[in-house]
Amino acid sequence: MVGANGAGKSTLIKLLTGVYEPTAGHLSVDGEPLSALDRDGWRARLSGVYQDFARLRLRTRETVGVGSIRHVRERPAVTAAVDRAGAADLLTRLPQGLDTQLGAAFGGVEPSLGQWQRLALARSLMREVTGERPPLCVVLDEPTAALDPLAEYALFQHFVAQVRTATRQGAVTVLVSHRFTTVRMADLIVVLADGRVTEQGTHAELMAAGGGYAELYALQEHAYR
Repeated sequence: MVGANGAGKSTLIKLLTGVYEPTAGHLSVDGEPLSALDRDGWRARLSGVYQDFARLRLRTRETVGVGSIRHVRERPAVTAAVDRAGAADLLTRLPQGLDTQLGAAFGGVEPSLGQWQRLALARSLMREVTGERPPLCVVLDEPTAALDPLAEYALFQHFVAQVRTATRQGAVTVLVSHRFTTVRMADLIVVLADGRVTEQGTHAELMAAGGGYAELYALQEHAYR
């Protein structure tokens, strides 16, 4: 999902995950109204990262591992989640790797905002790498907003490649960004403006249509050159 700031992307994500209740209209999952599903059961099948993610100032392995609490002490699982989040290089820079204490207030290392985002993304992937009831839907609400466009594009490419090679029957990954140039690899692009869907299709289809998506994509592409 793409759109300018304030288009309604985060609101839609929070409706989808049950944080907000719709005041009009409805959402359905495989034809079943979302409101009819058990709330806890639905949330147990979700995973992802919101814009306002938590910065857990624990040891690195715990900061990531709590994404699947029963596997929090399994170093191979935590390492796999970190790798899938494109954050393996971060571990090599931490003085004690997975055992590094995070948070300057606790005498530890204080990651940059971009590094915190990568750790939050890794945490959201824990249930996938452990195979513990893999999520049906993974929502990533601008998880790389603190990264520069090239770094964001590289991370999305890495993440999408990992998703497509994983065994995730019927699962959907929703990537949210205001940078049109970073999501062109998506199978379906939904464009939001003023709280409404204005266009949808593949990157090639939307560019050929010559609408708002094509115009904004061209503008952003030119700015990033």
